[in-house]
Amino acid sequence: MTPDITPAGPADLPAILELLAASKLPRAGIEDHLASTLLARVDSGVVGTAALELYGSAALLRSVAVATRFQGQGLGAALTVAALDLARHRGVRTVYLLTETAGRFFPRFGFRPITRADVDVAVRGSTEFTTACPASALVMRAELTE
Repeated sequence: MTPDITPAGPADLPAILELLAASKLPRAGIEDHLASTLLARVDSGVVGTAALELYGSAALLRSVAVATRFQGQGLGAALTVAALDLARHRGVRTVYLLTETAGRFFPRFGFRPITRADVDVAVRGSTEFTTACPASALVMRAELTE
C-alpha cells in the first residue's frame, strides 16, 4: 500500500513523538511546528514524518523519519520533496538542516554542507541548533528556486 502524505494535526503529536523516538531524532519543540509538519500514513497510522520550522524566508527541515518497515521504499525522499514544496509555497528561499546520520541522503535535494556561522541567525536560535542537536552535527543548506 502506498502511503498518503498529509498535513499533521494536534491529534498526531503522540504518533510523531513515538516515530521520532524510534528514529533517535530530537523531539524537543516539534509541538510548536505541527502546522508545517507532514505525515506519511498507511491505514491511518503514521509511518513517516518531515517538519519545517519557518523563520521568514528561511526554514529548518527537521524530523525526517520513516518507520523501519517502510524504509528503503522512497518514502523519505517523497517526504523531503513534499516538505521543500511546502517551504516554497510558504515563501521560503533557503532551507537548512542538521544531521548526524543522513549526510549522504540530502545532497540529491540540493543540500550542501556549510558552517554554523553561515546559517540564518533566526534559524540558529532554534531549539535544534541551541540544544537538541550536538555541535558535531553536519549543517546543510539548500537554496530553493521557483
